[in-house]
Amino acid sequence: METTFSLRGDLSVNRLGFGAMRVPGPNLYGPPADRPAMLTLLRRAVDLGANFIDTADMYGPFVSEEIIAEALHPYAPGVVIGTKGGLVRFGPGREGLLNDGTPQHLRDALHGSLRRLKLERLDLYQLHRLDPRVPAERTFAFLAEARQEGLVRHLGLSEVSVEEIKLAQQHFPVASVQNRYSLFDREHEPVLAYCREQGIAFIPWFPIGGGDVKDTEVVQQVAARHQASVRQLALSWLLHHAPNILPIPGTRSLDHLEENMRAAALQLTAEDMQALDSIG
Repeated sequence: METTFSLRGDLSVNRLGFGAMRVPGPNLYGPPADRPAMLTLLRRAVDLGANFIDTADMYGPFVSEEIIAEALHPYAPGVVIGTKGGLVRFGPGREGLLNDGTPQHLRDALHGSLRRLKLERLDLYQLHRLDPRVPAERTFAFLAEARQEGLVRHLGLSEVSVEEIKLAQQHFPVASVQNRYSLFDREHEPVLAYCREQGIAFIPWFPIGGGDVKDTEVVQQVAARHQASVRQLALSWLLHHAPNILPIPGTRSLDHLEENMRAAALQLTAEDMQALDSIG
């Protein structure tokens, strides 16, 4: 099993990263209850080998990016920060979100992320969602322009179809795709297959279903063989399933962080994979 992946053959990262969605307060809104604990959590994630940190400007909003910079800047060599723009948060939960894929908003959002993360260029900038009110070609043209200006090194997409990836590829090389995907949720298997064929990183969000892993008999049996938790097994399955998958489990708990990162050491057999594959 490959333990690293190279974004566009350029930036090598450990495949098991850290998702900073839970760094802000409840429902992704406002500051965390214990800011020092989140600083410790982020530093520990990097210490454990999570050198790919995934975030977004709407986490908080802005809180996650600010705390990442406070915890990790100046960034150690090899640490890659990926952030997202194109969703605007006005309040907690899904009802507090609004799409905005206009070039005007994305330019402001991109410069805001650069400022908060204390960077002159973003390693990876991902469009959080396509805005149905804005022609995709217009959004993609702006992203290509931002890359040409040197504001971003690589570009990615989130929650897209194969057809939408192909359209984006007419404007810029797509480095990553971030869709919901897990052991129990494989709706985007065709997208994963296309990304693997194209050498695109596939970053599953909710890789362990927000921690709510279905504890089936098959999962229990395989986990017991490896003396692993079902969370670890779900992450290990992703790492074994395809070499371009970069799971980014998030947590507010140091104990869960340590548990998640140990999943990279599990070595599943062909028999294990066959049993787990049958679930989906």
